[in-house]
Amino acid sequence: PHITSLENGSISNLAPFGALIISIIFVIYFFIRFYLLEGYLLKKIYGKTYTSMSEIVRRGFVNHHIAGATKLTILIFAAYPFIDVAFGSSNLHSPFAGSKYVTQGDMLIVAAQALMAMYVFELFYRPKISPVSAGHHIGTIMVGQSAIAISLNWIHEKDATIEFILCTVWGAFDIVSEFLPHISIILYRVYPTRHNFLRKLFRISALTTLTGTVAETIVTMWLFGSLWDRWTLAFKIVTPLLHALFMSCQMWGSWNFYKMYKKQEQLLARQNGKG
Repeated sequence: PHITSLENGSISNLAPFGALIISIIFVIYFFIRFYLLEGYLLKKIYGKTYTSMSEIVRRGFVNHHIAGATKLTILIFAAYPFIDVAFGSSNLHSPFAGSKYVTQGDMLIVAAQALMAMYVFELFYRPKISPVSAGHHIGTIMVGQSAIAISLNWIHEKDATIEFILCTVWGAFDIVSEFLPHISIILYRVYPTRHNFLRKLFRISALTTLTGTVAETIVTMWLFGSLWDRWTLAFKIVTPLLHALFMSCQMWGSWNFYKMYKKQEQLLARQNGKG
């Protein structure tokens, strides 16, 4: 794979400004959440369905909109630099779409900060979150920020570049496989009595998250093994353990969607029985 030929070096000239970047993203999330979604858009689109929600459900509903929109935005703007750097022919300092000022690394570091900011936002905003989700989010935040931090000292951290690229692979699978679940929960809140529709939707969500987890494991471990000689001992030990943590969290999510699918199947059977 192309990643094996990437030389160790800095990720982006924006890396030292990571705290500023994530702070700006937090401010953007605040304006979107407070003024756009809660202040106008969700009331306009969903009406009484939204306004009659309990505080816990409402916050979760808002969070799924922000998370889904964030992942879609990242997918649109960062898919090209990710694929080109990890599997194509570019490096992190190659121009982005022919730009004289923006590099592939610039786009990837902003995308990474946006994804981590989304998880921080969820940890603070949602009044109720499962320990599994909390562990996944905290792990993602710590691993991602660590990858950016060690890149600042890349001369002494020989696996700085490949660690960041591996993190983008994790993030890419997370974005793709976890996008549909956000849509599923939103539709579940909007159409709670459409059991046949929800049954199909939750079944697809369970399958996509499961398939995504299996594909992620294959690709990340393939890349990890391909780079075995370039990893320090610490990363040789920690990386598989971290992946096992992420994989278990994603499998837990698949299991939950499977249970929701079975519940909708039971409700549909009761509904048909009454009919």
